[in-house]
Amino acid sequence: MTLAERETQVVERVPKQLFIGGTWRDAKSGAALKVEDPSTASVLCEVADAGTEDAFAALETAVAAQPSWAKHAPRERGEILRRAYELLMQRQDELALLMTLEMGKPHAEAKGEIAYAADFLRWFSEEAVRIEGGYSVAPNGQARFLIMRQPVGPSMLITPWNFPMAMGTRKIGPAVAAGCTMILKPAQQTPLCALALAEILREAGLPDGVLSVLPTSDAGGVTEPLLRDGRIRKVSFTGSTPVGRKLLEQSSEQVLRTSMELGGNAPFLVFDDADIDAAVDGAMQAKMRNIGEACTAANRLYVQSGIATEFARRLSERMGALRLGRGTEEGSEVGPLIDAKAREKVQSLVDDAVSRGARVLVGGSAGDGDGYFYRPTVLADVPQSSDLSTTEIFGPVAPIIPFDTEEEALTAANDTEFGLVSYVYTQDLNRALRVSEELETGMVGLNQGVVSNPAAPFGGVKHSGLGREGGRVGIEEFLETKYIGVGGV
Repeated sequence: MTLAERETQVVERVPKQLFIGGTWRDAKSGAALKVEDPSTASVLCEVADAGTEDAFAALETAVAAQPSWAKHAPRERGEILRRAYELLMQRQDELALLMTLEMGKPHAEAKGEIAYAADFLRWFSEEAVRIEGGYSVAPNGQARFLIMRQPVGPSMLITPWNFPMAMGTRKIGPAVAAGCTMILKPAQQTPLCALALAEILREAGLPDGVLSVLPTSDAGGVTEPLLRDGRIRKVSFTGSTPVGRKLLEQSSEQVLRTSMELGGNAPFLVFDDADIDAAVDGAMQAKMRNIGEACTAANRLYVQSGIATEFARRLSERMGALRLGRGTEEGSEVGPLIDAKAREKVQSLVDDAVSRGARVLVGGSAGDGDGYFYRPTVLADVPQSSDLSTTEIFGPVAPIIPFDTEEEALTAANDTEFGLVSYVYTQDLNRALRVSEELETGMVGLNQGVVSNPAAPFGGVKHSGLGREGGRVGIEEFLETKYIGVGGV
């Protein structure tokens, strides 16, 4: 079988309809949306395009299924997730190819995401049976306190295009474990991974009505009416801060529980006592994971003046050696950006920095071909006043900003409305702890360029969001606490 034939087969296997109440169905309007391959700018296929009527059909099934699903045995909820984990891993190659086709990341990296996505299901399969309450005696001895944990209820899950499988499992895993029904709205650009995931969960034994999946080109028309309806009790969103603000406003009307994993502007601090090779390795991970299209991507590289030139030289060599290409090509290391708008944004940020005095050491322009490629780029002497310092890049551009003192670096790193993640490279233990405490972010990568792990709490502060996903606290976002006061004991 040729690669082209395999690509066609993988796409054809994915259901193209809406998934509502355990069945596949067309949109009520009959509408469909096009799914594009960003490496060729060609259409892969069309999928059903949900509207408001479809959204309320999904809500009805979620509400109807909630009482029985909440009473489902925790062990069985965990076993469903475990079976889904095994199915994802069995189909890792096929699902990775699907992701590469609709999102663009190289196939090897897509395989890594499938494993990462599956691990959320495995982690929360183990957490399903560890939902605990409490029992205690009142201080005056006249009553007893009984503490229960119960599912929040029907939940709206809204996922982005950059990690189309992992962001789905990171939300679905704890919701299933907690006993919540769900409506998943995937990003318009990448619905295929979400539809494939729905089919896998159905095969794993998830009861009808517990999960619905609604691809749509009208996000507001699908989500806003449901959030204002009152029967949805929880919204979990991963995406941009401006959209997060709108969802928080809409959620306030019905006082919904919210989890918001929003934008980032991650500083990457390299002190002059750092192991430069390790720091460059970490910068490559933090910058180039997912082609730089990640909220955790290193956005501002602050390097102490004494090593800034050498660091820039080594990073430029590494970045310049990366091979651009369609993610299905052998040896491809950098795929395309998601669409033309994304590439235009990256170019405008680079142009702005250069106009303010930054120097292009490598890259700085779009790649060749029909897809939305952009060359890995390193800029030196980037002024703090440039747009690159305040805007989430979401592309393969590494701006290097020199600093002299620790205080200067911390002030610059914290001078942003965002606070998702920071990275610090130093071999001085006291400095490592001191700087980590002072950085205004929800996560810190200390001498490592990747912080994401299903077993760790993921999330930020300030305008980077509310709540945490993953780790032992991830399931808490889908649970309510009920206190029962027992008298006459």
